[in-house]
Amino acid sequence: MKQKKIIIAIDGYSSCGKSTLAKQLAKELNYAYIDSGAMYRGIALYFLEHNLDMNNHDLLIDALQHISLSFDTANGKNDLLLNGVNVEAKIRTPQIANLVSPIATIAEVREKAVHQQQEMGKLKGIVMDGRDIGTTVFPDAELKIFMTASIAVRAKRRFLEMQQKNTPQNLVEVEANLIQRDHIDSNREISPLRQAADAILLDNSDITAEEQLQLALGWAHEKKVW
Repeated sequence: MKQKKIIIAIDGYSSCGKSTLAKQLAKELNYAYIDSGAMYRGIALYFLEHNLDMNNHDLLIDALQHISLSFDTANGKNDLLLNGVNVEAKIRTPQIANLVSPIATIAEVREKAVHQQQEMGKLKGIVMDGRDIGTTVFPDAELKIFMTASIAVRAKRRFLEMQQKNTPQNLVEVEANLIQRDHIDSNREISPLRQAADAILLDNSDITAEEQLQLALGWAHEKKVW
């Protein structure tokens, strides 16, 4: 008898390796990977490139109808397309990182992104990571994982990642940015970052990426995925 496809929802704090684990799981299970955070970054980039006043709520809401988000998955990539243009490199800058959390608190922004995410999950067989996937986007997901790590570990990971991408910041600035994002994400009125009651907590402060992958694969297979 065939085993069923499921939805795997991965939530957690910035720089916990959510995307890394989600991509690995998707590859191992032959599932689709959806980077929900990239979608919010894409919206932030559109607002920035069109010089929109971030304090003008009506202007931002009107701009949403001119935004189309999708992913280029050719050749194993998972790059964000904003109105058909690949903006993967542009959305990974410190400037967008600073903008994305405040923009993600806007109800209409979240409604647009959540609707698109739910459409992507209708056929199941997906792994999606973000901050409200298991609580808001897919509250009935068969497997929910909530990832965390110490702030020192997360700051070092982000610092090294930015060095590799030639977008350097000093470690103190990186840690301060993460603390600020944690606060905004956890305290926003709409879909705040929190662990779903039925999510499995995964603290990866002291384990390797391979160790966490094996843990997650074990949890997935317990749900009889195929």
